[in-house]
Amino acid sequence: MDQQPDTALMDRAVRHLVNTYSPSGNRLGWLMIGSIFVEAWDLYAISFILIFLQRIFHPSPLLLGLAAAGTQGGAVIGALIGGWLSDLIGRRAIFLTTMVMFVVFALAQAFAPSMEALALIRLILGIPLGSDIANGYTYIMDSMRRGDREVMGNRWQFMFAVGEIASIAVVTLLIALGVAPDLLWRVALGLGAVPAVVIFVMRYNLPETAIWLVRRGRFGEAKRVTQEMYGDPLDFLPDTDLVLPHPGPAAFLADLRRDSARWRATIFGWIACFAQSSEFSTFAFYIPVLFVLVGVSGVVGTNLITLGLYCVAAISGLVGPMITPRIGQRALSIAGFAVVFVALIVAAVAIYTDTTAILPFAAAVMLWGHYWDAENVVTIPSLVARPQYRGTASGFAYIFVKLPAFLAIFLFPAFFGAIGKGNATLFTAIFPLIGLLAAIFILPEIYGYAED
Repeated sequence: MDQQPDTALMDRAVRHLVNTYSPSGNRLGWLMIGSIFVEAWDLYAISFILIFLQRIFHPSPLLLGLAAAGTQGGAVIGALIGGWLSDLIGRRAIFLTTMVMFVVFALAQAFAPSMEALALIRLILGIPLGSDIANGYTYIMDSMRRGDREVMGNRWQFMFAVGEIASIAVVTLLIALGVAPDLLWRVALGLGAVPAVVIFVMRYNLPETAIWLVRRGRFGEAKRVTQEMYGDPLDFLPDTDLVLPHPGPAAFLADLRRDSARWRATIFGWIACFAQSSEFSTFAFYIPVLFVLVGVSGVVGTNLITLGLYCVAAISGLVGPMITPRIGQRALSIAGFAVVFVALIVAAVAIYTDTTAILPFAAAVMLWGHYWDAENVVTIPSLVARPQYRGTASGFAYIFVKLPAFLAIFLFPAFFGAIGKGNATLFTAIFPLIGLLAAIFILPEIYGYAED
């Protein structure tokens, strides 16, 4: 039977942990953010091999888009289910399971016999990806003290850029070495399993988070973990465990509405997730294709230009978290969305006027701004959620990242061809404008937030 908890005592334990430095917290945070490298590798590797897949299999535009967007569609399911399960059965079980699944299906896509099979495998592959990201954010918010945890959460874009740079470099090297296209695309996709194995091994011995254990009434295990992680056994907690009711999605939404600041921050997070994902998955994702089509450079030259662009993006992804404690989350979002909006207008004008030399510079500015406006979109909803609903909150927010990404990558090639390159780029500017308005009028400053 469910038992009545001493909520004041549990709240005291959570507040204590949120304000306590854990010597291993930073390492744990990087291990969780590390899974972004795996996703970035997969997402951008596929964008560079689409041209080979098209020549080998001659798929329809929709099937080609489905293969490219497959992991994004699967991630929608994974984020929702994985976030909820993270609250239900624990963070540790989910992050171990997801890495095993990714290794299996990352290797499987390298042996796909057809475009239809590749698209299906990639849909399934997206499930552990979405689940792991949602779960990773709960781990960061549970394991690091306030102030540190939102900075670590914002580093996901830096790790994304590192994954993109690595995938671009490897694909470009394979092309330069003269690897046959049918082997090249298989190697590029299958290599994603390698970092997944490394992350799994490094995570294997991590304990469950103490905050989740406290909120689930597992006090004995929580005290052992806090002694190991914080050097503090939380002596004020009882040794007797409780049986508590399972948290549910409906309770999560009802709980959010009780606090105006948490509700507004979460609504902003959902809008910003949608806006930044849409701006990236339309213009930025198709930069390699766009540059070839408008004559900026050939395939290898475009790869090298794009590599340089993502080196700029990596610097932006590194700088953003560093300045967050000084300027706050709100100013970071406003600056990021404003920069992207201006850059996309300039890019559209460059395409209209056939001044293609401007495009790489506009793309660099766009990516700098994007890596700022995207940094905190999952961090914010995860941060303000109560610990018992944190997995659900992270997963729900990540749905707003992956659903527009799936639709944009799937449909944008057809949309691109229907209205033209310049019009499509100008249309994309709508998304950062939406994010900018949301940051100005909805988002309260929540840097350093802790549950009251």
